[in-house]
Amino acid sequence: MSSQRRSDTTRAAILRAARERFAADGYQRATIRAIAADAAIDPSMVMRYYGNKAQLFAAAVDVDLRLPDVAGIPRDRLGETLVAHFIKRWEGDPADDALLTLLRSAATDDTAASRLRDIFAAQVAPVALAVCPDPAEAAMRAGLVATQMLGLALCRQILRLPPVVAATPSTLVTQVGATVQRYLTGEL
Repeated sequence: MSSQRRSDTTRAAILRAARERFAADGYQRATIRAIAADAAIDPSMVMRYYGNKAQLFAAAVDVDLRLPDVAGIPRDRLGETLVAHFIKRWEGDPADDALLTLLRSAATDDTAASRLRDIFAAQVAPVALAVCPDPAEAAMRAGLVATQMLGLALCRQILRLPPVVAATPSTLVTQVGATVQRYLTGEL
């Protein structure tokens, strides 16, 4: 195995272990030693590749929301499309749970909360700006969309509220989608 391939494998193992550890313990309680043990490597290797815990956390929760291009979506379907997209992200590939890891950590850690705010500001705000009737309202509209998306994830995936967990994805798309639609294009 080449040294580059070994390096890539080590980095991937560290990130996988970090995501799991941050999800289980949160940012504050997770340690470099525990992450290294989970990845079956020496702690110095974690430091070599990522520098410190904050840099490792940033890499572990580097989230691209992969939002759909709103230009190709009928205006009256924007809310449903976004809700369906987020549900697929949270309920899809379990290895792609960096967003949920970040949400869990954000509840108790300022670093994680700041990272989550940055992701939504950078990725949801442009969607709101592209579709809202008044560009001056884009930030507020994006924030309101975030309340629904993050609240849905919190209730369905983390708190596991029975009626929300029992709801089918299509029910959630219809119900929450209507609210998101109003936040994006309706009167505030």
